Amino acid sequence: MEILYFLSTLCLLLFMLLATYDGFYLHIFKYELFNHRESQFEHNLHAARAILFPIIVWFLFIDATHIGFWIAMTAVFIDLIVLGIDAYYEKDSRTFMGGLPTSEYIIHLFANSFHFAAIILIIASKVNISNNQIQLILSNDDNIGTSFMQFVAINIIPGAIILAILHVLLSFDFGKTRWNYLRRKISCC
Repeated sequence: MEILYFLSTLCLLLFMLLATYDGFYLHIFKYELFNHRESQFEHNLHAARAILFPIIVWFLFIDATHIGFWIAMTAVFIDLIVLGIDAYYEKDSRTFMGGLPTSEYIIHLFANSFHFAAIILIIASKVNISNNQIQLILSNDDNIGTSFMQFVAINIIPGAIILAILHVLLSFDFGKTRWNYLRRKISCC
């Protein structure tokens, strides 16, 4: 069981690295998707996923309760729907830049693969199937795998919340105005 915790944590970390590069640097800093009318819907979908992510991490990786598990499962289901909608509309939202760059498409594939691999692995560590019964095992064993996983998850939450707040703020004119003012002061990247 401990290997599931380590693999899930590794996938979570890899997702966070790719998602931060893609969601912050590419979407917000470089391409400024929130500033383009045709990509506004995509930005709002990213904001929804950014809000769902800390909920998923908290209730799957940290909070080991039955209700927390089902809250996380609901958030994962909603996340899948939002991801599908995002993928469907993405080609139209990037017309201002000639379409989605291949490199960013590849980043999306890997980031979402790591995202859902982390979720599937942690679910596998919490579900036991035996004697034709499905049983939730929600008490995290006190081992190094669980401790490391929870340490990483707890430390991911603040950054994830900051990115979610930034995405939400950039959905509104006052947030865009302030960001654009600050962004114009940076001449690199």
